[in-house]
Amino acid sequence: MAEIIQKDGSWIFDGDALRLTPGRDKNVSLLRRELGELVVPLGALAGVSFEQGKKSGRLRLRLRDGADPLLHATGGRLTEPHDPYQLIVESDRYGVAEYFTDEVRNALLLDQVPTDPVTEYLLPGPSVPLSVSAGDGTASFDGERIRLEWNWKTEDAKAAAGPRTLALGDITGVEWHPAAGLENGHLRFVVRNAPTKTPPKYDPNAVELWGFKKDPLMALVAAAVQARLPHPAQAAAEVREARPELPSPPVAPAEDDHDALLRRLRELGELHRTGVLTDDEFTAAKQAVLKRM
Repeated sequence: MAEIIQKDGSWIFDGDALRLTPGRDKNVSLLRRELGELVVPLGALAGVSFEQGKKSGRLRLRLRDGADPLLHATGGRLTEPHDPYQLIVESDRYGVAEYFTDEVRNALLLDQVPTDPVTEYLLPGPSVPLSVSAGDGTASFDGERIRLEWNWKTEDAKAAAGPRTLALGDITGVEWHPAAGLENGHLRFVVRNAPTKTPPKYDPNAVELWGFKKDPLMALVAAAVQARLPHPAQAAAEVREARPELPSPPVAPAEDDHDALLRRLRELGELHRTGVLTDDEFTAAKQAVLKRM
């Protein structure tokens, strides 16, 4: 087992999964606190890294594409303080962070976990029911229906239509964009047979976000809905089946090139030499790398 405990949070790895718990420090974001503890199965990981800085470092997990509905719903737009897959590490714990990184990497090698996209969600997404108020409205989701209610800041024509209820079966997609600079963000639900390019300010299926503290919490609603929609890989397969004239998506090249695998062999040799890996562990890890070459 590998464990690292910091003000920013605690990460524990038991060989099969990582348990990520946000810290109680005042600098931990509201989104991470509301999201709570995450259990990430080893098979959902594509990689792990540790970056050192002068005053602090950072542990980062990289998940396989399509493994987490939160990452899919936010499209990689979660800014650094809100990303649950990053952990700030104090400089006096760099050795622990490096050991933690090696333990996870070795497990990925020993289990021969692939890095290609997955065809089903490997994390469940936020629990329901949940309700978030931010920007010009409140978005609530009970697992079957989404309800949008407006406040006094909502544009008049949008508010005049009153609260809106959307059945999950009518939703084909979710868009979440944070506010950036002078550009407002939004949470938008894409409704079947009702395509629209209306700006979120006027769109009755969208909540406009202005960059305030609670805005990131709308990502929880987006992720909860996304987790209950067909997986993107399944949706793409259904489209290709319905329209066989469409070309199949190109196969992504393997991320680990020959040089990277050689570097990994050298790292394993060093871990074996210093006693971190036993003879059997070293042999198994080395064979896993050689197979990928």
